[in-house]
Order: sequence, then structure tokens, then C-alpha cells
Amino acid sequence: MSNILRIGLVMGLVLLASCQSNDKPNYQFMPNMYEPVGYETYGKVNFLPNGMEAKEPAEHTIPRGWMPYTIANDLEGKELARENPSPLDSLQAEANLAKGAELYGLYCAICHGTKGDGQGTLVKREKILGVPSYADAARNITVGSTYHVIYYGLNAMGSYANQLNHEERWQVSEYVMQLKQDLTQ
Repeated sequence: MSNILRIGLVMGLVLLASCQSNDKPNYQFMPNMYEPVGYETYGKVNFLPNGMEAKEPAEHTIPRGWMPYTIANDLEGKELARENPSPLDSLQAEANLAKGAELYGLYCAICHGTKGDGQGTLVKREKILGVPSYADAARNITVGSTYHVIYYGLNAMGSYANQLNHEERWQVSEYVMQLKQDLTQ
């Protein structure tokens, strides 16, 4: 009896193997897993009703959680930003400085140094050069100008507007002012 079962099993396997064809693909259980579908941005797609296209956002709308910065990215804008005060709540100054210190350590200290002296790890290894100290008298930095530089970037420093939200940029700016004060004392 077991021989008949073995022969039936072998014949079944041979029969299944003979159905495979290289000319015609076999049945796929989940074809989406095997054949990726790429879509072009704002292109026509077949899953929207009546051939409708994906639309761009309406004019003059602001994405949720994003705060517009109206000061221009030029020399006049930078000078105008110098007089821009921090909008953060002064009653939570310690919490804002603590959060600013944490974010500064993550994003800024690698170049600017943990004390703001321009001696970060990348500067010490000579990967980048010319990062000045916050205490440098020639650099008339304020909380507003620091925010402007974080938002737009300056010289070799790129913008951090995508990494830090509105409140976080102001927290880092206030912490930079604290570092500047510590360096000049």
C-alpha cells in the first residue's frame, strides 16, 4: 500500500513539473508583490475615479503644522531678522533652553562645537574650515539672525528648515544666544 502511495506522489510531482512553461508565466498568488507599480508625481493614474488627476494644493494654503517665514533670504532680510524677537513663551524659558540644548547637540555641535566656540568634531578633523566662534565680536548675532540662518542657511551651512520645526528653530536660536553669553563672560 505504501508503494502505491509513493508512486502516486511521484507521478503527481512529475505532472505538476510538466505544467511549467518558460514562454508563459505561471499563476502568481500576489502579483503586486512581484511587479511593482511606479507612479509619476501629479501624473494620470487609473485608480482615481473618471480619470481624475492628482491635484496640487490650492493657492495660498499652508500645510498643517508649517509656519511661513516672511523675511527674505538676502542681505536686507538678514539685517531685518536681527531685530526679530523670539516668539517663545518667556515663562517656559528653562524648558525651551533645555530642548534647544538637546537639538543643538544633535544638529549643530558637530560643526559649531558643544560650547559654540567653532571647534566641533568636523572642524577638529579638518573636514570643514572657517566655523567662527559665537563670541567673535565681528559676528553681531541675535536670536532673530540665528533663526534666519537656521531657516535659510549661510555660506557652507545648509538650511535646517526641514529638520527643525518652527518652535524648535527658535529654541535652538535661544540656546545659541545662551552659548554666546557664556563665551563672552
